[in-house]
Amino acid sequence: MKTIDKIPTGKIERAGKLVKTGVKVGGNYVKYYSKKLVKGESSKEELNENNASDIYDGLKSLKGSALKVAQMLSMEKNLLPRAYVERFSLSQFSVPPLSAPLVRKTFNKYLGSYPEDIFDSFEQDSINAASIGQVHRAEKEGKKLAVKIQYPGVAESISSDLALVKPIATRMFNLQGKDSEKYFKEVEDKLLEETNYILELEQSQEISRACRHIPNIVFPTYYKDLSSEKILTMDWMEGTHLSEFAKTPFSAETGNQLGQTLWDFYMYQMHGLRKVHADPHPGNFLISEDHRLIAIDFGCVKEVPDEFYIPYFELAQKEVIENEELFEKKLEELEILTPIDTSEERKFFKALFKELLTLFTLPFQQENFDFGSDEFWERIADLSQQYSKDEHIRKMNGNRGSRHFLYINRTFFGLYNLLHDLKAKVVVNAYKKYL
Repeated sequence: MKTIDKIPTGKIERAGKLVKTGVKVGGNYVKYYSKKLVKGESSKEELNENNASDIYDGLKSLKGSALKVAQMLSMEKNLLPRAYVERFSLSQFSVPPLSAPLVRKTFNKYLGSYPEDIFDSFEQDSINAASIGQVHRAEKEGKKLAVKIQYPGVAESISSDLALVKPIATRMFNLQGKDSEKYFKEVEDKLLEETNYILELEQSQEISRACRHIPNIVFPTYYKDLSSEKILTMDWMEGTHLSEFAKTPFSAETGNQLGQTLWDFYMYQMHGLRKVHADPHPGNFLISEDHRLIAIDFGCVKEVPDEFYIPYFELAQKEVIENEELFEKKLEELEILTPIDTSEERKFFKALFKELLTLFTLPFQQENFDFGSDEFWERIADLSQQYSKDEHIRKMNGNRGSRHFLYINRTFFGLYNLLHDLKAKVVVNAYKKYL
């Protein structure tokens, strides 16, 4: 794969790249409608393929938060056309890497030496290149190591990237008024945290230590003396990315065991630690040869404060959803219903969230849940389609819910998707024995 010698970091330069991408997408639509006009038909699938390819190609040269958006979107399997999901999923671990001179320059700047002076051996070609950093193999004192190097200028470009994305997101999600700033601030803060490798090392060590007693999950050891704010060194872990493993033949017993481990790991973090690995995409998990789960990335960790945790999980209880007065009270506590809502908005959003919560909390209503069930995912897809076309939603203020919803909902949706890939049946409350 071709390497990159320079990443655009200036606001104007990065905006220019996005404008060029927009022009290509516009050209794809012109071709689509021209074919439709001349031939009376045109393939929407071909349009989606072309757009997804052009958007991904534009984002991958920018890296950083722009590419992170694609990575997050690739998890939304029921909300995007398949072409976008497949193309954007490449951002998890397959983008053009930095060139060797740029890697050496980064090492010298942040660890004061070149990689060949620090390690006994260091492979110049990266093994994986993703949205914020790329990974190289190395060895030191007989230990096989993975060394993650952050792309130059990523942290500095986050604010300007989000400023470019903000007008599009505001229209897409119908965000109105100054209250929408809390959502953008939450995203900006978490993305900035992901560029702080010293913080990631601390989070990795803390969660690894706290969760080691959960069976069938392993973590790498992290090396503080070989890390800095832009370089992170850990054990090299042998395994297959979860997404690749899910495409291979595996027994129901293996899928259930891995799924149970994944579920227990997340439930323990959520209920025991009150902080959670909030980036559950397949690139952050490996499956070992003996079918153990390996967690390898803790750059995005979300703390769950009591004022959110308590009403959020109370809304997962069937008796709360079915109690009109209690249900309304919890929606208010979570800022889903607001004091300025009209009676029409209040009635509409109560009905909307009752339907959504009744479906999404189904796993919590049962002793065992089958995440491989096509029926469950078809219902999610149908509901997504229904609300994407609902004119009432477009007319009403879309500023709904606490800022904490962004990463907690993303965590659960990503977890559900991983469990679906594994076709896992889980024992819902099994995690409680580890608390």
